[in-house]
Parts: sequence; C-alpha cells; structure tokens
Amino acid sequence: MIVFVNTPLTESDKAYFRNQLPAEYELIFKKDLPESEQPAAFQRADLLLGNPPVAWFSEGNNLKWWQLESAGFDGYKNVQLDIPVTNMGDYFAWPCAETIVAGILAFYRDIHGLAVLQTKKKWVGVPLRFKLDLLKNKKVVILGAGTIGQAVREMLTGFRCQVKFLARTNPEAELHTPEELKAELPETDLVVNCLPGTAKGFFSAELIDAMKPGSLYANIGRGSTTDEQALIEALQRGHLAGAVLDVTATEPLPVDNPLWAMPNVILTQHTGGGSMTEDKGKIDLFLQNLERFRNGKPLENPIELAKGY
Repeated sequence: MIVFVNTPLTESDKAYFRNQLPAEYELIFKKDLPESEQPAAFQRADLLLGNPPVAWFSEGNNLKWWQLESAGFDGYKNVQLDIPVTNMGDYFAWPCAETIVAGILAFYRDIHGLAVLQTKKKWVGVPLRFKLDLLKNKKVVILGAGTIGQAVREMLTGFRCQVKFLARTNPEAELHTPEELKAELPETDLVVNCLPGTAKGFFSAELIDAMKPGSLYANIGRGSTTDEQALIEALQRGHLAGAVLDVTATEPLPVDNPLWAMPNVILTQHTGGGSMTEDKGKIDLFLQNLERFRNGKPLENPIELAKGY
C-alpha cells in the first residue's frame, strides 16, 4: 500500500518514518516529486498524511484512510469522502494554550516593551514598574470550549482567574449566544478567542465595542473569526488596552497592516501549535493510528469533514 505524505519533513524525520513503517507500505513524499507529478502520486495513494490542496480531491483518489496533520479542518468541509478521516485531536492544544497565555502574561508584565528597550540598550527601570498589570484574578471569557480552550482554562486557574466559556452547544459552557456574550463583556477583563474557522466573523464590531474599556483581546483560534478592522479601530482609539494575536485575517500579515506598528499588540505569527518535535509527533500519531487501521480497530480522533470543526 502507498502512503502519500503531504507534510514537508526533514531528512531525519523521513528516515525515522521509513524505519518505523511496516515493510508492506511504500512512502511517497510530496516534496521529493516535481510539482507536475504530485497530483498523480496523490491519486495512486491508499493512505494520506497531511493537508493537500482541496482541488486534488476533485480529480478522484484511491484513499482508504486520511490522517490530517492539523486539528482544524474547516477548509475541507466541502470535500466528500466515504472513508475514515482523522485529525490530530488535542495534539496542538497545550502548545497553543502556552503560547497565548505567554503572550497575555507578556502583555500584562510588559515583556514585549522591555525586549524593545533591550535591543536599544536603554535602561528605564523604576518608572516602568507602575505601568505593569497582573493576570491574577482577571475575569476571563474563553470563546470556544474545545481542547485549546480547556487547556487555556486549566492554565488560568493557576492565576486564580474567574473563567467563563462561550460555546453554542456545550452544556458546560456558561454562555451560549452572542447576546449572552455581549451582556458579559462589559465586566470582562480578558477575552481569549479559541474558535474554529467555521465561526467566521463571530467576534463582530458590535461585540468589540461592548468590551470593557481597557480590556485585552487574545486570539489563538482563527483570524477570520474576528472583525479585524473593528479590532484595529478599537485599539487605535484606546478602547482596548491591547491585543495578543497568534492569528490574523490574512497570513502572512501584509506589511502595511497597522497591527505591525502598534506597541500594544503582540503578534506570534501563527506559531502557537509549534514545538521542536512537532513533525515527529505527527508521524508517531499516524503510526499509532496505522496500527489500529491494520487491525480493524476504531481509529483515534475521527472527524466529519462536513462539520468543519
């Protein structure tokens, strides 16, 4: 059987993959092929690891199981396949949560501002102390009660934060509708967006305007879920204290976007889910599921593409 690997891997990770894979499987790495040959190789494959172009599916395929390399998959919601499809489950949840909490802490403790002063070799010292804030005891609303949101809440409990979830269908969430959220925002110090791409435009200009003056907005979900222009305007007029953004509406962020130049904005460039062993972990999860596939056992992290989340 042929395994088509869309995920770009280093040579050492490729060697690791080959050594771990059962002998009856043939590995084809997309990046090892000329671009013109890649779609045909995909169409021959029995198993797939990674996130190929959506257009490739319209040409037909021989797939028997597809393992995504991501947790999110809203870009494939219109792809119709009658095979098992699995994602990375909660693999990226903890790294994403650490990134956004690190950014939030950096904002409150002005670490980003101190880093700029360091590059300038400029000592300010004592006057800086009186502009610093604390994450401790903040009132927080987390948008989305999935694995990332749950991990963020777990971390924030260590800072004695009062946390509420917004989730449309999760019965454990305290908030379920935009109206309920809007009513909560004037008393909320920090909003953490963990929403998937299917919630496009959810955090609207109306909700941004309803936020507590001087509060902080953080986004580790998808840039498309936020009215970015409204967010920029709220930051420019001082309605919001700042923003911590792992994701933006357009990526890479255009050089003329005002977010680049705002001292009250921290941009982490969609690196939230990253780690030094990220790709090896993807291989390991594929191999674990492959063992289940070979033995006819239920696969871990099954998804339905049509749901988009």
